[in-house]
Amino acid sequence: MLERPTALLIAVSRPWFWPVSWVPAYMGTVLAGHAWLPAAEDAPRAVVALLILGPLIWGAVLAQNDLYDLPSDRDNPRKATAPLVTGAVSAKRLRLWYRLISLSAVAFAVYVGPLFVLGVAGVLALGWAYSVPPLRLKTRPGWDVAVNALVVGVVSPAAGWAITSPPWDFPWVFALIGVLFAAALYVPTTVTDLAADALAGYTTFAVRFGPRFAHRLGVGLWAAALAVSVACAAADYLVPRSTLVPQLIMVPVLLASYAVLTRRPTITRMAVVSILFGIPTIGFALAYIG
Repeated sequence: MLERPTALLIAVSRPWFWPVSWVPAYMGTVLAGHAWLPAAEDAPRAVVALLILGPLIWGAVLAQNDLYDLPSDRDNPRKATAPLVTGAVSAKRLRLWYRLISLSAVAFAVYVGPLFVLGVAGVLALGWAYSVPPLRLKTRPGWDVAVNALVVGVVSPAAGWAITSPPWDFPWVFALIGVLFAAALYVPTTVTDLAADALAGYTTFAVRFGPRFAHRLGVGLWAAALAVSVACAAADYLVPRSTLVPQLIMVPVLLASYAVLTRRPTITRMAVVSILFGIPTIGFALAYIG
């Protein structure tokens, strides 16, 4: 099955990553419309935006990343089944797919709106800067965290907001919360690949600063995001005040869970952290719409 081009293309785009941009984009749409779903007239554009933010953006960014991470991926057990590593896809074909997917993402973005086109082009540019020499921000400690936090924490929710509302009205306090949470979720992933990255000579955040500091920073970022959310609820600004008491109850649970699960991070443990994070996220949406 995986020899079929469509299946290989899906494998390259890693469907399990799609919700990483879908969820914050959806929250941006909820914020803009005060409703679970966009208005009927905005629904077609929202569907196209999901296509862009899921398989197209991730397909382009990850295809490029795979091309330049091949030396470390060959020594990384987590990447053992990647199509480029196994030889199911050649580097030449992957480069062609990257170009086609990138052009498709921009072309579909035209239907969503001109500002959406700029956002998609910006994300593709950041993906290039993250993976491709000479910038290769992945190997520049701090920049690797910043790029991922910016895309997931700011660009994705702003993209969801822009489907139905002017982007300049986007509540940037929500972006601050998003950046802090996204950075906290990304930092431990540099630890999961530390051995393979170090062997390949990639100076990622965890390689440069070590797993202990990465853990401490992650806990600090997570705590800061929770604190900003609680402060917003206390001020009844953006976050409804009705969530204050539930947040005060959940904060110690979320903080302790994060600290324990990211001490020796794995993909499974990070998935559990993401699920736990979904609980207050759903609570916020229920209170906000209500």
